[in-house]
This record gives sequence, C-alpha cells and structure tokens, in this order.
Amino acid sequence: MNTLTLGVIVIVYIFFVVYLGYIGYRRTKSSTDFLLGGRKTNSFIMALSYGATFISTSAIVGFGGISATFGMGIQWLCLLNMLMGVIIAFIFFGKRTRQLGVKTNAYTFSQLLGLHYGSRSIQVFIAAVIFIGMPLYAAVVMKGGAVFIEEIFNIDYNLALLSFTLIVAAYVISGGIKGVLYTDALQGVIMFLSTAFLLFWFYHTMGFGFSEGNRQLTDIASMVPEKLQSVGHQGWTAMPVFASPQWFTLVTSLILGVGIGCLAQPQLAVRFMMVDSNKQISRGVLIGCVFIFFTVGVIYHIGPLTNLYFLKHDGMLASQMTPDLDKIIPLFISRALPDWFGAVFMLCILSAGMSTLSSHFHTMGAALGVDIFPKLTKNSGTKSSLGIRFGVTCSIVISYVICYTLSANIIARGTALFMGVCAATFLPAYFCSLYWKRATQTGALVSLWTGALASVFCMVFLHRTEAAPIGICKLFFGRDVLIDVYPWFAIDPIVFALPLSAVAIVAVSLYKK
Repeated sequence: MNTLTLGVIVIVYIFFVVYLGYIGYRRTKSSTDFLLGGRKTNSFIMALSYGATFISTSAIVGFGGISATFGMGIQWLCLLNMLMGVIIAFIFFGKRTRQLGVKTNAYTFSQLLGLHYGSRSIQVFIAAVIFIGMPLYAAVVMKGGAVFIEEIFNIDYNLALLSFTLIVAAYVISGGIKGVLYTDALQGVIMFLSTAFLLFWFYHTMGFGFSEGNRQLTDIASMVPEKLQSVGHQGWTAMPVFASPQWFTLVTSLILGVGIGCLAQPQLAVRFMMVDSNKQISRGVLIGCVFIFFTVGVIYHIGPLTNLYFLKHDGMLASQMTPDLDKIIPLFISRALPDWFGAVFMLCILSAGMSTLSSHFHTMGAALGVDIFPKLTKNSGTKSSLGIRFGVTCSIVISYVICYTLSANIIARGTALFMGVCAATFLPAYFCSLYWKRATQTGALVSLWTGALASVFCMVFLHRTEAAPIGICKLFFGRDVLIDVYPWFAIDPIVFALPLSAVAIVAVSLYKK
C-alpha cells in the first residue's frame, strides 16, 4: 500500500477519534460528567471501554512478543483475564463498587476507598501511588504504539512517539471521560474485528489448519535456542520446566501479576461507577469475555505460530529475527500480511494504545486534580474541570519523558510490574471495603503501606529482574540481590507483598477496632 493511501486511512481514523472526543467535550458540563460521564453510561459502551482499556499495546505488542519467544503457556493469562478480569470483576466487584460509589458519592477510585474508610490520608496515599506508579504503565503502552508506527510507516521513533502522544492528549484533555468512553467504543470494535481477521488470514496464508499448526509447532521443539533451554524452555506448545526461571517469570510475574492485578486497577474499577444500575454491569459480562477472547486470545495464539512463518521464509525463529521482543509482532505484521491489512492492524494497535492511554491519563489527572489537590478543581468552578485537565497534562508529560528511558523487552514486564503493585497495595483494602464490615481505617492504611513498601523492597533488594538494573542493592551490599539463592531471586514481588498486605488489614482491624 502506498504512503498516500495509508495516510488517508489514518487521517479518516483520526477524524472519527477527534469527532467523538468533540462530542464528549460538548456533553461535558460538570466535573461529574468529566469524571464519571454523569453515571449514565450504558452497558455496551461501558463493557467495550472496559475491555479496550484493559487490552493495550502492551498486550498485543509486548505479550505477543513474549508468546512468540516462550510459547503458548501465556494462554493461561487469557483464561485468567476472562475469569478474574471480567467474570469475577463484574459480578463480585463491579456491582458492589457501583453501590458503594453511589453511597459515598465518590468520583474516583481513591475517593471511593477514602470516603468508605473515612480517611483523607487513605485517599491521598492511593492517589499518590497512582500518580507516581501509573506513568510507568502508560510509558510502556506509549512505547508499544510508537514502535508499531515506526515499523509500519518506516519513520523516526521520536516522531512516531510525539504524534501518538499528541493525538491521545487532544481528546482526553478536552472531552473528559465521555470523550474517552466514546473513542474507547470505536477502538474496541476495531480491535475486535482486526484480531479476528488476523487469525483467519494467518491460517489461510500458511495453508494449514489449527491442529496442523500446533503439530508443526510441537515438532520444532528441538530448535529451541540453548539460551532459552537453560532457563526451562521446553517448546512452544509446552509449559516451561516446573520451578525453572522461565516458569517463575511466566507464572508469578506475568500470569499472576496481570491476572490478579487487573482486579485492583483504578482505571478499570471506576468504570463500574459510571452506570446507573447493576443490570448494566451484568449485561456487560458476555461482551467483556468475548472481547478479551478475540483480542488477547488470538495474539497469544498467533505469537508462537510466527516462528513457523519466519522459519519458512527466513530460516530463523521469531526471537532470532530481532533482539527486541517488543518488535516481533510489528515485524510479523509488516512482513507476513498484505499492505492493506498492515494499515488496518495499525489502527488496531493505535486503538489499543489510545484507549488504554486515555484512561491512564484521565485517572492520573483525576488523582492529582481531585484527590491530592482538590482546590485545583474547586477553584476552577463547579462547571469547569481545569484542575483535572491540568493533572492530565502533567501526567502526559511525565509519561512521555519516562518513555525515553525504557529499555528493550520492557513492555510486558512493565505492565505486569504495575499491575502487581496495584494488587499488593490496593486489593485487600478494596476487597474489604466491599465485603468485610469489620475492616477498620487503621487496618486499611497499614495494609496500603505494607503492600506498597513490600513491593518496592522486593523490587529493589530481592527480585533480580528489577534489582539488578536499579543497582541500589549492589551499591549498598555489593551484590544484585540480598538472597542470591535460587529460586528466591526469581519469585515475583506479588507473591510476597500481596499476602503481607492481606494479613495486615485483617490483623490490625481485629486488634484495633
């Protein structure tokens, strides 16, 4: 496809995104509209926005590259995403979250827990964790979109990143959550159709069916590089060796970190507060499950199969085509599929990144302008949201700067890292606010601090994946990690931090009523 045609497709897409953002702007009359869409979002829009926010470029580009390298064991994450991220989240968390939001008249996730426990400190602490930690997640999503644009358009990475960021910033700052919801719905439909067609087109192009593809993938297990075999890789259709380094990365970091962490994502939890009844949430369960099955499920399935394509055409495995795992899926799309589909799938990547980023920026902006510095919003008037927009702008700039510091192969790990921290920090207090009336203000505050500090301690001193690059442990103790005995340095921080946080809220609440 020539540059002119590709440019026209992108311009048309951007036009619809900007138009939907403009509609959101016109319909945003107050802070309630800007933050929660007036609490009158219908189930279809809510479910699509939830799914599009959940599934980002990190899922398609980052985790797609991980699946291409390590195999279909990552499909367990897809199952956990549907079970925990949709079924349990909607039925067991969503309905009570909406009810609690109405009861407390909360506008943000931080405010929800702060008002429930009657603590301004809890509200500010949660907002601070969001504003400090979420830019890392936003930055890896930004990188995923920029890398794909760079590969498809063959343009400079810096220009791709700047263009991508400016487009998202335009409709988030102006349209608020209504602009985010409307564009999310469009982007969710594009993601669904693109990934469904990708699955069909891949098997059509390769000339074999589902069973034959899996058989061929199983047959090349002997070609696993020695470096990957040494960490437990047994082939692309088999789980890694139990308790091997790859097994701990796959199970404790990626599957548990993202699978459980999705329950405590502020930008997802607030979606439940946007509807006017529990029936709307129940109706969204099927939409959410189907959406996730046809987006991440397809990518996690196609990822390992790209090895067959590259072997057939280049004589190399996917991980041998590029040292950066984050570039495997973009490279496959640009090489294996027709030009016109490359353009369409680029819209899928743009949609995945923009839908997630818009929610991240909105959540971080609300954390700063509503939770940490509420006077910014109050002083701007009840019918204005200048304080929140200022927070959104700050979050965009910070995420943009962080994106330039990211190394290769960081997208999937950065996503799992942030979600794991959210689970360890927020989940016990969030769960107890919905189901345990004996949880106290002090217990919740201790739990939040315990989860956050335990996560940071593990990342700095125990988990080698983060501790070695950070270098603080090396500086003070002369080694990468405090416990240099396998498997302790391979176990993800969530395995330690989440139980400690859960024990803290129960023990302190029972001890100090």
